[in-house]
Amino acid sequence: MRRTMLMMAAAMLIGGAAPPEMPKFAHWIDGTTAREPEMQVQAIDADTLVIRQSVKTNFEAPFLYLLFGQDRALLIDTGAGGLKIRPTIDQLIADWRAKHGGRPIRLIVAHSHGHGDHHAGDDEFRDRPDTELIGLSADAVAGFFRIGDWPSEIGRYDLGGRPLDILPTPGHQPAHIMVYDARTRLLFSGDMLYPGRLYVPLNMFEAFRASTDRLAAFAATHPVRALLGAHIEMMSTPGQDYPMEAAAHPAEHELPLSPAVIGALRQAVAKEGAVPTIDRQRDFILYPVPPRPAS
Repeated sequence: MRRTMLMMAAAMLIGGAAPPEMPKFAHWIDGTTAREPEMQVQAIDADTLVIRQSVKTNFEAPFLYLLFGQDRALLIDTGAGGLKIRPTIDQLIADWRAKHGGRPIRLIVAHSHGHGDHHAGDDEFRDRPDTELIGLSADAVAGFFRIGDWPSEIGRYDLGGRPLDILPTPGHQPAHIMVYDARTRLLFSGDMLYPGRLYVPLNMFEAFRASTDRLAAFAATHPVRALLGAHIEMMSTPGQDYPMEAAAHPAEHELPLSPAVIGALRQAVAKEGAVPTIDRQRDFILYPVPPRPAS
């Protein structure tokens, strides 16, 4: 207790404020019980919802995010398949509208990146009224968010009284982005940074390195409360991951990551040589993989 208080006091002296409070979540569905719902929803606030897909429907067990502004809502990712996600999203939107006098709201469906476990539910939204589905290529993402110089330029998108920053972060996949919400000071970090194996194709490693540098520069000038990624693949035991395609995730690592992890990732990437190797850290595992074709 005394050590914690001293650390907090030191942080206040150095940075002028105590470390930001991390978002708190109840226990996430993790495949350890005989029956669990296909999806679980938890609210950070009335306009910021976190949705998890059950590992029983797909071993990826991804997290999706739904952010509301005055005029538009942004859905980040559509899941890994094995279930229908639109009924849940439609109900969440209907509930939000009911609390706001039936206000119409346009749904924007975006993706952290173009891998299949993040867009398997896209077809459910193609015919949804008042909905725009963003394409999966870097060109499509840059075009929608008006990013003229991909990946160096940061995009800006306003949901209506809720501006978001769109950070191009190719490396894990060419069209990868992070979304920063200044209102909550949350950074939705997709598959680039989460408690798990950060897969980086060797032919994209330099792009990943550059994205890590840009991410660190952004975080140095924007207050980040926490990072919320697209998966949990690690246990609460530091540095310990689950077997690949694990059917259950007992004793999971917490979903939020401290902004300090950005620095740890940058250091891990910077020290990699000409042939990057697996680097197991406390809260993530840098995991180079064989080159992949562009996707």
